[in-house]
Amino acid sequence: MATHPLDSLSADEIRRTSTILGSEKNIDNGWRYASIMLAEPAKALVKAWREGDPIPRRSLSVLWQKATNDVYEAVVDLVAGAVESWTHRPGVCPNFTLDEYHEIDHALRSHPQVVAALQARGITDLDLVLFDTWTYGEAVMPPQWQDRRLGWVDIWLRGAHGGNPYAHPVSGLKVVVDMNTEEVLEIEDHHDLGLPEVAGDYIPEMIGTEVRTDLKPLHINQPEGVSFTIDGTLLRWQNWTMRLGFNWREGPVIYQVSFDDHGVERDIAYRMSFAEMIVPYRDSGFDHYRRTAYDIGEWGLGYMTTSLELGCDCLGEIRYLDAVLPDSKGQPWEIKNAICLHEEDNAVLWKHVDEQSGAEVRRMRRMVVSVHATVANYEYLVYWRFYQDGNIECEVRATGIMVTSPLPEGETSPTGTMVDRRTYAPYHQHFLVARLDLDIDGENNSVVESDSFAPPISASNPMGLDLNVRSTVIASEAESGRDYNWNTQRGWKVTNPGKLNAHGNPVAYKLVPSASFPHMMDESSPVFLRNPVVGHQLWVTRHDETELWPAGEYPTQSGAGGGIVDWVADDAPLVDTDVVLWHVFGIHHITRVEDWPVMPADTVAWWLKPFGFFDRNPSLDAPRSAKSASCGSPAAAGDCCSSDAHGH
Repeated sequence: MATHPLDSLSADEIRRTSTILGSEKNIDNGWRYASIMLAEPAKALVKAWREGDPIPRRSLSVLWQKATNDVYEAVVDLVAGAVESWTHRPGVCPNFTLDEYHEIDHALRSHPQVVAALQARGITDLDLVLFDTWTYGEAVMPPQWQDRRLGWVDIWLRGAHGGNPYAHPVSGLKVVVDMNTEEVLEIEDHHDLGLPEVAGDYIPEMIGTEVRTDLKPLHINQPEGVSFTIDGTLLRWQNWTMRLGFNWREGPVIYQVSFDDHGVERDIAYRMSFAEMIVPYRDSGFDHYRRTAYDIGEWGLGYMTTSLELGCDCLGEIRYLDAVLPDSKGQPWEIKNAICLHEEDNAVLWKHVDEQSGAEVRRMRRMVVSVHATVANYEYLVYWRFYQDGNIECEVRATGIMVTSPLPEGETSPTGTMVDRRTYAPYHQHFLVARLDLDIDGENNSVVESDSFAPPISASNPMGLDLNVRSTVIASEAESGRDYNWNTQRGWKVTNPGKLNAHGNPVAYKLVPSASFPHMMDESSPVFLRNPVVGHQLWVTRHDETELWPAGEYPTQSGAGGGIVDWVADDAPLVDTDVVLWHVFGIHHITRVEDWPVMPADTVAWWLKPFGFFDRNPSLDAPRSAKSASCGSPAAAGDCCSSDAHGH
């Protein structure tokens, strides 16, 4: 049972939702559920809620009728046991589901025209074939099927049973399908470049590579147990408190983050999550021109989350949280070990060696909340890290298998890197959008852009050494789209003008970007017009309960407009109010041969750092670590947690 208004829906609540809708709205096998998730109560109600108060519980479902393709949103009051609202949403297409993905794969394996097209290319063992369904954007949809729930299917071939399913692209052959009827509408047979002999497998037993045996075991253990507590969804560690949620679209959501500052519980964030991930392939060839994925809005990061395994994905003293999501029939299914919670040592937090007082050293400990998601050929590993000094780090690692295409003998591609025989991997970009509803010591916040600059040589700056900072308040939504500037080391502070620190400055947290890159698109292109959120590395909006999805509520089969560009059109004021930051970051992937046949993790990160939020270093209370047996030796002087001037 839920103990807090922000607890994610349980299996019983998902089941109860579909039962109520079945009874009141005659939902039968002719319908499918795209999603069921918590309909979060208004922020003001959640913040006013106290333990012992009634817990509001509502679910939000998106479902469609297969025969008509009509889409409805349903809000169910789970306390009252009744449908609260039933809203028709004409002209939209909901996210695709895993059930549909597997059903299309099954249907195509026995479709005579598909089987014949593969046989014409010498492919007869269907067990080696992978049918990989993608969604469309409006601009590239065949006009005669604009009103359908439409998918296009990539075809891949394993070199052997158990081999890499993405090793051999069946280039030039695509299948257009109706997702509702499983009807094959068209087989596009554009070209046939054959199947180059590539070294596409990576499992050691399949490629004759011996795994190294000279790496000694690395054990991480906490014999006295972990330092954090988890009570339902409430996580406490050191001075940090936060609440954890999970849904089909965003995956993990981190709510109500606060820091205990010497007995005063201070708000930092109300809600943090990933709101969209957009991956355009920068190649106009037949195999790739449709390939722009909205992995969060079109498929769901939660749906793609995989179960984690101790020793492989997580190391140390681990606590796991399971996740519960709906299938397309409105029934619950569970992802075991979906969220990993653990502490990590991360070298030195702070240190100084003084000739009189000796060495003072503190080891850095961080609390990690992580999930892994397999999105077709790619894996995304997401880590939210909380530090003893008040820092928050968000890191994403991308690994998995690159998309490749064959070329005619002797040719190369200007839009990709040759990674194997007659094979190139196209350049592409991974744009992620983090939604950061920060409440820095309360909701009345302002956002200040911070730029460093060197003033010219003058009488007051004769050596030209001065370095100044220019602060620009982002006053309204019309000016809210901001770009990172390497030349000025730009960052953005969320300040509370009504709360001053001991030195008379507004308390603040600073967004420090380190994974920013420009979109590099013609802004008249349909790809850009469909996702203008990637046009800036930061957007700021005034808090609105309905504004969650910056590329639109329904990006599947979407066209131009929608989302954040519509939200900022009213030019709402942003000073001394409740603001939301949208940080666009990711990976500009100029593909490498070293990324093939399986890609070592590419790592990007950004930070939220206290900037005058505290009156001094908040980690002065970090515990001293136990000294090792060799700590008193001369060689170890200065590396102990504390010692006199001579290391004794």
